[in-house]
Amino acid sequence: MIHASPTLVIAGSLRARRICIQVAEWVAGLGHAATGGAFEVVDLKDWPLPMDDEPGIPAAGAYAFAHSQAWSRKIAGAEAFVIVSPQYNWGYPAPLKNALDHLYREWAGKPVMIVTYGGQGGDKCSAQLEQVCQGLHMRPVPTRPGLRLPRERIEANDGTVDPATVFASHVGDLRQAFAELTAARSQS
Repeated sequence: MIHASPTLVIAGSLRARRICIQVAEWVAGLGHAATGGAFEVVDLKDWPLPMDDEPGIPAAGAYAFAHSQAWSRKIAGAEAFVIVSPQYNWGYPAPLKNALDHLYREWAGKPVMIVTYGGQGGDKCSAQLEQVCQGLHMRPVPTRPGLRLPRERIEANDGTVDPATVFASHVGDLRQAFAELTAARSQS
């Protein structure tokens, strides 16, 4: 089944030397190769959303500011999501939480695939994201790939990574999750 809108791959980190964009682009490429579908990387750096600046609650859907209105249109127009996030201190980055919390109804009922990475793969980050996505009434797919980042890459902190090499052993999990996401999109 061909879908009208691409799956949005949300890169959840804004750190200066982040590798999140490189990982998200690699994940999007794998998604396209595995499913033939269109994937668009969304860099939260391009979507400045000030913390708690909207006067109303997101569930009401009446956004006062242009940045929230634009974010609402972007998310409402998507049929599915892949969230790519590093694990920071057993959780996920604040800008990602803020981006999720800025909206409410726009997320509801849509399937989401969670991909985390870190020294241990990001399982605690993944579990938290799954709970938040469920709270937003999204439909997380069962397979949540946790990509193990080697210690030397963490310590290098130089903003570079070759995901295809570093995360090669996780491709099977990613393909499984993409199959689940495709099935979930068909059920929408």
